[in-house]
Amino acid sequence: MSSIKIPTSKDIRIEINGKRVAIIESYKVTSTRKLYDIEEFSSPTPVATILASEKHQLELKTVYFIGQGKLDFHSLSNFSVVIVKPDCRITYSNCEWANIAEIPNVNSPCIETMIVISQKRSVL
Repeated sequence: MSSIKIPTSKDIRIEINGKRVAIIESYKVTSTRKLYDIEEFSSPTPVATILASEKHQLELKTVYFIGQGKLDFHSLSNFSVVIVKPDCRITYSNCEWANIAEIPNVNSPCIETMIVISQKRSVL
């Protein structure tokens, strides 16, 4: 009998230089591509389409810092978000945060929602 591994919050994390610094309870990803059509003079249809850029927006819910010392989420820059699924590992790298929403609570030092923008996605 084979077992199925169900991803948990420890499988969704923020890494800096390969070191896990935070875990994430849940996420949502929206990927967009900017495309340009190449048109031929007097032709009604494009002759080609060129990819100009690709962008991935991640909405991270309930982000907890783990580890020693203090981490200021507002100073995070050029980090990675790693999602480990049963059959693959997805890494969003060169990340920058765009929005951070905190709900202060003495007993729970976490970020409620964090919007992250990544230009690169890789699957292993």
